[in-house]
Amino acid sequence: MRSIYRSVAGRDAIGRWCAERLDEWPVAHERVTLSVSGVRTHVVTAGSGSPVVFVPGTNFNAAASLPVASALVAAGHRVILPDVPGQPGLSSGERGLAGGRLSWYGRWLGEVIEQTAAGPVTVMGHSFGAAVALSCDSPHIERLVLASPAGLTGLSVPPRLLAASAAWFLRPTPASSARLLRAMSAPGRQPREELVEWMTLVARHSRSSGAPGRAEPPPGRCTRLAVTGAHDVFLPPERLHRAVRDTLGTELRVVAGAGHLIVEEHPELLASLAGRAPHPAEGGISGDEDAGPAQ
Repeated sequence: MRSIYRSVAGRDAIGRWCAERLDEWPVAHERVTLSVSGVRTHVVTAGSGSPVVFVPGTNFNAAASLPVASALVAAGHRVILPDVPGQPGLSSGERGLAGGRLSWYGRWLGEVIEQTAAGPVTVMGHSFGAAVALSCDSPHIERLVLASPAGLTGLSVPPRLLAASAAWFLRPTPASSARLLRAMSAPGRQPREELVEWMTLVARHSRSSGAPGRAEPPPGRCTRLAVTGAHDVFLPPERLHRAVRDTLGTELRVVAGAGHLIVEEHPELLASLAGRAPHPAEGGISGDEDAGPAQ
């Protein structure tokens, strides 16, 4: 298998950035490295209360997901943040694990839960992380919160996003990273400085993975909530609407003032969904009526 990193020095630079961000995080936490499905997996845990496993999306990890982690801790949860193998971070950087199939990642997540959480858990996944969560058949999962869930339908790549992605890939600078992050966010939102720095490192030192393919969710035994931003460019509501209904048997919920980076833009709102069913009028969340017409 080939490493996702372009060089050993690049791998070390990404590892240092993650370690420094975690060192600076004011929330008390623990870090462990586990062998999960035979693969090195770095896990951060923080807080106390009902456990929530957060699975980051493509190019993200625990250190790049601290706003939502902090919100979950503040909401009274014990948050468990694994770095997904095959993504830049502190877990294994080997690409092509079991062919990159979501079924492998689903089993991996089930083992993470077995090793880190006792009793029922909520799993919250973002984008690719939501596809991994959907592919997990762990009997310990009692609730899924799927933010901008990949794995249900194809991704949309409009011209402005394609142009921003190409500039970021071909000439990774803070300016091109900020441009890409703005394209992934709701209009008018500016990315935080740490995330711009992170995305610049990712483009310079690693090879980004592609779309995850279709998830095959196991029979529904748990509560499943699907949430997307009204301005999500990859997975706009009109694209997700029918897929969520047909695959999950639930209605898509839409967050006003959010894009694909909903975990960055509304971490407290997502944290509020981790332990109870949302009310349609709460926190800017709307139900199916704002999701756009079915396709």
